[in-house]
Amino acid sequence: MSSNMTSSAEYKPPATAAGAATGSHGTTAANSSTMASPQQQQQQQQLPNHAQAPHSPNLPSRIASVMIMGLTGVLSRTFLYGFNDIEVKGLDRFKQLLDSREDPERRERGLLTVSNHISVLDDPVVWGVLPLSYAFNPNNLRWTLAAHDICFANPTFSAFFTAGQVLPCHRLKHSPHGGLFQPSLTQAIRLLSSQPFTQPGFSPAPLTSPVTSLSTPSAVDIPDPFTIGTLTYSTTGSDSHPAPSIYTRNRHSWVHVFPEGLVHQHPQVDLRYFKWGVARLILESEPAPDVVPMFIDGTQHVMNEERGFPRFLPRIGKKIRVAFGEVVDYEREFGDLRRRWRREVERVRQQEEKAEAAAKATKGNELVTVESSSKPRLLGDLPEQLKYSEEAQQIRIECARRMREQVLKVRRELGGYEESDPNFGEASTWAPDRKVKAEKYKSRVDGSEINQD
Repeated sequence: MSSNMTSSAEYKPPATAAGAATGSHGTTAANSSTMASPQQQQQQQQLPNHAQAPHSPNLPSRIASVMIMGLTGVLSRTFLYGFNDIEVKGLDRFKQLLDSREDPERRERGLLTVSNHISVLDDPVVWGVLPLSYAFNPNNLRWTLAAHDICFANPTFSAFFTAGQVLPCHRLKHSPHGGLFQPSLTQAIRLLSSQPFTQPGFSPAPLTSPVTSLSTPSAVDIPDPFTIGTLTYSTTGSDSHPAPSIYTRNRHSWVHVFPEGLVHQHPQVDLRYFKWGVARLILESEPAPDVVPMFIDGTQHVMNEERGFPRFLPRIGKKIRVAFGEVVDYEREFGDLRRRWRREVERVRQQEEKAEAAAKATKGNELVTVESSSKPRLLGDLPEQLKYSEEAQQIRIECARRMREQVLKVRRELGGYEESDPNFGEASTWAPDRKVKAEKYKSRVDGSEINQD
């Protein structure tokens, strides 16, 4: 570790006006236990005085990650190549990309891989196609998101999947904390980016009050870890998870997502519409990430949703195909959308400045200072207008549609499949049947098994 990097015990965010008014950061931290709620006390692990972000987690956390990621890679590769017939396309090109990213200090942008989702085993089993030389280097392996209600259901699961570089994702059917703007998506955006997490178009000054990260009627204020000097973040206001993006070694990381949002086992391996979270990763990460589409086939036969006893055992002797596409030409495919997004950000910023100036003229500077301190400044935190304006929503819809076309392109190049049904790419096609209360049922669209949609 270089001398200009600090340990995780030394991190402190930049001083704010509020912090200066109350004395040193250490004093503020000491007083927080008397001012914060029990939930905030559980989450906030205030740290001593230093300006730089920590380089990496503590040694036990790093060892746990190496062991879990490494052994999972060994088991996945053994299963794929020892018990199944595996076909891989584009792997050499993808390995060259990973090799170019091995040193975090030399990375210039994040890596986003995007694929269809046809089995509960897609992740981690498909990563068994990577040689074992990659398996024990988690710093150059993927981060992903997984269902909070399954993978983070208890402390043991939570510790395991956290070490396995998984972020907890709430699903709206099972949690009021789900949706497009939950804190784990903010973490994913920042993992693809690098510090300082200054959002283009907004002031670089850090926040002095918590950010409201949820949009449900029962939303609570969830502090952003970069604004209060912690190594953890919360997805509900009461839970606590390590914040991987706070460590500088995780700059411009690799993030993998399944934008269909659930296992979809179509007979011709066709794709559902892509949910709009993938658009946030593509458009809001700084700078724009390298985007690699992927296509997976065969794992639906390994763990079919309709499998019988013994249900927990994967089936063997199956033909599995994994294809890596080329790095997407970002400017050609998404450049216009990113420019539209920047224009919308600028429009909202100007609108906020006008509102603040008007309030300053009528209400006084003190009140305006309190109001303006709640405006998001950090990457991934959006004001309400950038969440829900018509333009913002249309940009995300089109971005997700284009990303889906990139995955379909890899499917087409792999060969052997019917052309995709154009209606499958529309969210309206897959509107849930509100009459269905079961967590597992047949899709009225294509007869595929829907499990915990």
